[in-house]
Amino acid sequence: MRVDGAFCCVPFVVWSLSSPLHSSSLGSTRTSSSPQVPRRGAEPKTLKAPCCHPASPAMNPGSEIEYEIPYVVRVHKSGRVERLQGTETVPPPPSGDPAIASKDFVLDHATSISTRVYLPAAAAAEPSKKLPVVVFFHGGAFMIHTAASPIYHKYAASLAAAAPAIVVSVDYRLAPEHPVPAAYEDAFAALKAIVSSCRPDAAEPWLAAHGDASRVVLAGDSAGANIAHHTAIRLRKERIEGYGDEVSGVALLHSYFWGKEPVGGEPTDAAIRGGIDRVWEVACGGELGLDHPYINPASAPPEEWRQLGCRRVLVATAELCWFVERSRAYAEGIKACGWDGELEFLETKGYGHVYFLLKSDCDNAAKELAIVADFVRRC
Repeated sequence: MRVDGAFCCVPFVVWSLSSPLHSSSLGSTRTSSSPQVPRRGAEPKTLKAPCCHPASPAMNPGSEIEYEIPYVVRVHKSGRVERLQGTETVPPPPSGDPAIASKDFVLDHATSISTRVYLPAAAAAEPSKKLPVVVFFHGGAFMIHTAASPIYHKYAASLAAAAPAIVVSVDYRLAPEHPVPAAYEDAFAALKAIVSSCRPDAAEPWLAAHGDASRVVLAGDSAGANIAHHTAIRLRKERIEGYGDEVSGVALLHSYFWGKEPVGGEPTDAAIRGGIDRVWEVACGGELGLDHPYINPASAPPEEWRQLGCRRVLVATAELCWFVERSRAYAEGIKACGWDGELEFLETKGYGHVYFLLKSDCDNAAKELAIVADFVRRC
């Protein structure tokens, strides 16, 4: 089995921490030592080393390294976290596309959940026009990237223009400072704030004027797709007052799901699986196993799957994605569990994990974007 991917979006490491990595296949590396600002009432977790080999200590004793996931994060014994990728950002305007406008907006000042909102030109042309709302969660192993990352800014703007739809790209707290389930908590809080913002008297004018709360789609790539799935599950269990217990659709793009035992044609090599396993261990602070439903939805009983709070699901993956077998199994599981909804499945041949972000100008990326946009329009 041959698989492709790139570290800017792929939530896994397949090399031991002592193995050399070739930068030509990974792109440039940026570092950031700025800690995340914790949500009010949510202190960052005291970091501890996962069960992996610690990186070599730095020359400066004050910068000793506790552990490192190459090209993702480096954690120092002082508690300082360096993000080795996904730190570059772009401002909202200009988007480079006259068909779209964007801005940053804090949805909920009590929780400090921030978003980047995209409004297509179709809305400006018809001031009273209502549009579907896409709540988008970025990928990055639960540890890197933001809504302002260049690849996510470009994708969200493109999706908003193609649908057309209002796209709300959500920032959430990142591990290791804030391990899973912090991201899930922020995602659900964001959904509640977004549907509330679709009221005519809401503070965010684009959503207030154009957001159609009856046509909300949860979407995300990689770890963001994982978040979208669990947000839909939680919605069915904890309905939002004044809104209900389901969204119109969920679009899962190259989902980051995993498990202890190989599925289908997944790699069986212990070193490869161990590298992927370690990333989840860091993302969840070592508190959750590889078969916890958060990372392995297939471990949940059928009645849990039937609780998926949406009417339509799009599962998109790629033939050479590390997690392609999990996406195939997810689609089969949804069909088998008795969930009463509409399923669409897309698998792009010859490409790897989140290729549509990394090779966004290729023909297949344009085709996948068109399929996602069409899914949003029909929701």
